[in-house]
Amino acid sequence: MQDPLYTDASLVAFYDAENDGGADHAFCADLARGARSVLDLGCGTGALLASLANPVRVGVDPAGAMLDVARARPGASGAEWIEADARTLRLGQLFDLIVLTGHAFQVFLTDDDQHAALATIAAHLAPGGRFVFDSRNPARREWEEWQPHNSRRFVDHPAHGRVEAWNSGTHDDASGIVTYGTYYRLADGRTLSAQSRIRFTPRATLEQRIAEAGLKVERWLGDWNGAPAGDASPEFIPLGQLSPA
Repeated sequence: MQDPLYTDASLVAFYDAENDGGADHAFCADLARGARSVLDLGCGTGALLASLANPVRVGVDPAGAMLDVARARPGASGAEWIEADARTLRLGQLFDLIVLTGHAFQVFLTDDDQHAALATIAAHLAPGGRFVFDSRNPARREWEEWQPHNSRRFVDHPAHGRVEAWNSGTHDDASGIVTYGTYYRLADGRTLSAQSRIRFTPRATLEQRIAEAGLKVERWLGDWNGAPAGDASPEFIPLGQLSPA
């Protein structure tokens, strides 16, 4: 879980340039309207949570370097930022909305990890509250796009200027885990890099995990624009609540 992409400040500085938080932020902001309390698990650099105005806002992330960025954002002072692991978090609070976006669910690599993260959602969800998270559809084989020949791009960095970037990725069929590299070549010739691992989980497995956690899905979305989930959808996005007692 200690991924330099999120724990090394020199790499974290690229995060917002590479992740604009468009449709997912808009969808979650709409869900948050009228909610008193919002818990953002895997809040990262805090762009979503800092933009909200709910009376109670809590952002949780295991990476202190990401939270350093979050705390410095406009609007961040009205939120509480906690460095913690979503698998073991227990705040003793209930929330009207719990979000886990940016494909953060995919960092939970084992069945036990997934069970633990979903149990955390269930433990913090208020009666009538809602949860939402996203996970890429393995049938789309998105990792095949994460190769040096087709992922090369340029990223505008606030300190380093225009930086060349690319990825590499390999998929393990047995586990569904993709190991991918992220590379940034600076103007001075240095290359910053990180190796990351994420799990691509089939929808049927997600359904089973969610039910086992005592949660129920109201609606499965296939993208953050609200399309229904299907076999070829880019995403599996469950929107749901606690299961009836």
